[in-house]
Amino acid sequence: MVDIMGPIYGVLNAIFNPILAIDPNPANPALTVLIIAFIVSLITTVANKYLVDQDELNEKQKAMQEFNKELREAQKKGDGKKIAELQAKQADMMKDQTAMMTDQFKPMIVTFVPIILIFFWMRTSAIHNLVIILPKTVYWVTLTPLWHVIGSFLYGGKATIPYGIGWLLWYMICTFGMSQILRKYLGFKQGF
Repeated sequence: MVDIMGPIYGVLNAIFNPILAIDPNPANPALTVLIIAFIVSLITTVANKYLVDQDELNEKQKAMQEFNKELREAQKKGDGKKIAELQAKQADMMKDQTAMMTDQFKPMIVTFVPIILIFFWMRTSAIHNLVIILPKTVYWVTLTPLWHVIGSFLYGGKATIPYGIGWLLWYMICTFGMSQILRKYLGFKQGF
């Protein structure tokens, strides 16, 4: 059996180990996770920017919202003629919505495999042992206790470090922030 993951991990080690080496605290590499989150956010945001026509997507979303508003108003008023007219138009709206969803999946198709490989690398590297101690407010605002309960059900054990989070939740927080900054910088008109 051929080990294809060995060379892939070798490439990922060559890319990310230098970042890990310059981390001020290599035993607890929070900065490395922040940098990786930036890289992944950049890849996904650029893929979204160039693989999805943002203007067309916005137009379709506005048209769908307007259609739904008209349908709700017609139903509220009991206007059978308007409801029948809108239901005839509904098939076209569904086609647009399907096309819109298909367009939104294009970036995911391109970015899915590299991101999964990066996740597997982080899981097997020194990053796996990362623990971040959050300020109390951030700990509660990010619903970290809820994630700890869910994690204890899924993986057993419990959180032993007060206000502490592991690498995955830290990565998610960093990615969310980085994605918002990059989307704003690259001129996206809407959030996610």
